[in-house]
Formats: sequence, C-alpha cells, structure tokens
Amino acid sequence: MKFKDENFFKAIRDFLNVYLPKQKCYSANTVRSYRISLNLLIDYLMQANDVPLYRLSFDDVTMESINGFLDWLQSERKCSSSTRNQRLMAVRSFLNYASGLNPAYVFRQIEVSRVPVQKTQGKIVEFLSENALKTLLAQPDLQAHTGIRNCFFMTLMYDCAARCQEMLDLKWRDFELDATHPYVRLAGKGNKTRTVPLMEKTIDMLYFYAKHFLSGTDFKNDSYVFYTVIHGKHCQMSPDTVASFMKKYGVEAQQHCADIPDRVHPHQLRHTRAIHLYRSGFPLTLLAEFLGHTHVETTRVYAYADTEMKREAILKADPENLSVQEPAIWKGDDEMIKKLYGLI
Repeated sequence: MKFKDENFFKAIRDFLNVYLPKQKCYSANTVRSYRISLNLLIDYLMQANDVPLYRLSFDDVTMESINGFLDWLQSERKCSSSTRNQRLMAVRSFLNYASGLNPAYVFRQIEVSRVPVQKTQGKIVEFLSENALKTLLAQPDLQAHTGIRNCFFMTLMYDCAARCQEMLDLKWRDFELDATHPYVRLAGKGNKTRTVPLMEKTIDMLYFYAKHFLSGTDFKNDSYVFYTVIHGKHCQMSPDTVASFMKKYGVEAQQHCADIPDRVHPHQLRHTRAIHLYRSGFPLTLLAEFLGHTHVETTRVYAYADTEMKREAILKADPENLSVQEPAIWKGDDEMIKKLYGLI
C-alpha cells in the first residue's frame, strides 16, 4: 500500500510526538486534545472525499475543507462554538508547524489562517451559595469508605479552588504539612505548578482521610491521593467517577436546600471558591495567581458574575434606598396643587 503523501503523516507524527510534548513542553492533556482534533479532521476528510486513509494529503487541507470540517463538528457531532474554535486552533497550529518543515506548505497555513473564529456566548459562572455548599458537603456518608473519600475530595477541591484534573493528579508527596504554613502543590495547565495554602479544617480532614486511605504514615510516597480499586490494583480515579458522585450528592442536597442548582458538577466548586474569595475582598491579581490563571483578564469573569456584590454596592451608594420615596410635599395641600398647575 503506497501513501499518496507520506510527508503528511510524518508531519502529524512528529507534531504530536516531538514538537508539542518535547519542544513546546505541552502537558499530556493538551497533546491529547490536539491528537483528538487531528483525528477528527482525518475522519472528516475521509468521509467528505470518500477516500481511504492512505490517499489523504496536504492537498486535502484547504480553506473550504476546514470550513466544512468545522460545520460538520457542529451539525453532526453537536459541538459548541468554543469546541469548534478549539479544533480550529489545533489545525492552525499543525499547519504552522508544517510550514516550517517545508515552504511549500506555507500557502496552506496562510489559507487556513483566514478561516474565522466563531463568536461565542459569554460564559455563565455557576457557583453555589454558602448555604448550598454547606448542604452539599454534608451529603457524603462518613461511615462509608467512599463517603470519606468523596467528602475530602470536595472539601479539598473547594479549599484549593482546584481543577478536577489537578485533584486527580495529586500524589501524597505533593503535601507539605511540616511547613510553618502547610500547603499543597498543584500541577495545572501546561504543567505549571502552584502552591496553595491549606486551611486548618482541611488539614484535620486530610489526616482523617489518610487513616483510611494511606498505608502507614508516609506522606512522601508517590501514590495517588484519590484512587479506585480495579482488579485489586489501585488506579487513578477518573473524572467520570467524580462527576457521578457529585451529581448524586446534588440530587440529594436539593431535598434539603432550595439553592442547590439542578445540575451539580465538579468545576462549580472551583467557581464557588473564587466567588467567595472575591466577595471577601481578595484582589483580582492575587485571585488569578491562586487559581493558576496566566492572565488576570481570565479571572475578571468572577467580577462580572458577582451580582450580589453589585447589589450591595448600589445599596451602599444609596443607604436610604431609592425605592423608598419621601411623601410628596403637595399631598393634601390644595393650594400647592393649584400653584403647581399655574391656577394661582
């Protein structure tokens, strides 16, 4: 079997296996996202051109085919505008890499760079009220093994405002409990590491959790903090497991608290912590660092989202409340009314 354009597949291989992970030092999750994007593009090109895999080439990657690919993502795979844009960025990045390998590919890169990014709707930040958070964290059964695990997971995730994957990647050696101010190291997007201080109640729960889930007292070992047991082996817990137990606790919490939203998901805990810190006066620049945001503009979404602070600010600006008006000076005064209407 002879490939029509072997360089096309060599470029994809080197882009995913060398350029992204070794030269750009992208995280495994980022590389995985790029790989998915290129696989989807290949699937589309095979389907649209009705050709087998080995007949694909750089000639198939045109402005028209990429527009068709993006429309296919939304119409057939029901992808959102943000996902569509993410796939487009991955294709652009690949063609930019390929143009550096061979000047003949520069035209392809320029052509696809003209494909517009689709406008997306502003994100709605979903967070829990303090009462809703308290009710949610009260749902796990601390008499059960998994209940202890799930309760500590949610507590620590809220305390650190961590992403779900950051929590799942945690290992016992990431905790520094002997320091003057105990903290945990989180590996975020792009393998960027940040340290987050731990609150006293969280530390107490950590030791309680360790009694049930850590062999011995060695906090320096390399095993995952959160795991599931599959065929007798400890395996890293999956995002699906987290989503499942949080959805379950959300349904249970709704019976006790009307503030619980219809859908409870892991990232809400990160949003909730960010909103609560912002309301307590945490500066946006420090909040950006706390959350692991590269740019403070990313963090401004919490300032835009906090309608409660806006309401309080309006009330402070008008302590008497504009909705409560003084009685009209003319009420019950016939002479004043006549004067106002020019009768006298």
